[in-house]
Amino acid sequence: MAYDPGFGEWVREHFAALEPLEIKRMFGGAAVYSQGLIFALLDDGVVWLKADEVNQPLLEQAGARQFTFAGKDGEPMAMAYWSLPESALDDADEAVDWARRSIDVALRKAAAKKPRKAKLKP
Repeated sequence: MAYDPGFGEWVREHFAALEPLEIKRMFGGAAVYSQGLIFALLDDGVVWLKADEVNQPLLEQAGARQFTFAGKDGEPMAMAYWSLPESALDDADEAVDWARRSIDVALRKAAAKKPRKAKLKP
């Protein structure tokens, strides 16, 4: 993964309707947060949106591609992130619509997690 701060600024401007956003470096790339949850990754000039069974088919229909990387054994590994459709690169309103769907994914995933039990101190 590679992250260019200039690209991060473009993302911040393109998704301005979603403010406040937070962009943090992660594994050579960056993660984009809304409401404290990761909804996108930035890598080599690509916005990768979090996907699940709800928005993945829509992203696929729009021509997005799935985030893949070479695993330890060289086998391709796929992640639940899909590229921002090309039509949204020049259309901030469309990009924000896609991002909102990915924020919804992040919210659904967070709600499905079992709450951690608090450790009792003696």
